[in-house]
Amino acid sequence: MTPVRQRVMSDQIAVKICGLTQADHIRAAAEAGARYVGFVFFPKSPRNIDPEAARLLAGAVRAGVDKVALVVDMDDDELDKLLDRVPIDILQLHGRETVERVAEIKKRYGLPVMKAVGVADAHDLAAIDAYSGVADQILVDAKPPKTAVLPGGNGLSFDWRLIAGRRWPTPWMLAGGLSVKNVAEAVRLTGARQVDVSSGVEATPGRKDKRLIEAFIAAAQQARQVTA
Repeated sequence: MTPVRQRVMSDQIAVKICGLTQADHIRAAAEAGARYVGFVFFPKSPRNIDPEAARLLAGAVRAGVDKVALVVDMDDDELDKLLDRVPIDILQLHGRETVERVAEIKKRYGLPVMKAVGVADAHDLAAIDAYSGVADQILVDAKPPKTAVLPGGNGLSFDWRLIAGRRWPTPWMLAGGLSVKNVAEAVRLTGARQVDVSSGVEATPGRKDKRLIEAFIAAAQQARQVTA
């Protein structure tokens, strides 16, 4: 796998399609130019996938596309079992993992780590700075409502003006409520070089739509051409 920090220097927008559960949707994402495909290992999510199913799907992912495992506050035993079964390139930590826990996971598994940080207002941006010192990438996501069951994938966005013009030493990815209709505007306002989508390319919760996947990636790439 090409190092994460090197790969995100491409002139194109790097797109991550998250919450994939079917082989045809993975093929569609790869053929349309996705840089990452994501598997969700969180039982409460409609996108949750069994490790054995994920293992089979991951084995068919073409070279050059990174396989990302979204996990939520897993302990070492859970991570050991998951990574023993599923060939993963990047761990996406989407829970309440502390800076210290992120460092522990990196050291234990030797995999690049992407840490999700929820943003609702300017006060939340300090966490990005804190995690930038240890994570390989930051996923800048919308903070879920206090009553939400899911830590992400809620189809919500945040005020993108909060991060307009901001830069961090660690590569970052924009997530939260992105869709074919708004990804170009999101890229224009934030300067994001990477974007993540899940619910925005679904026909129903947990089931992706091939045409939406293709259209989203095309819209993201076109946005880069316009704003470059």
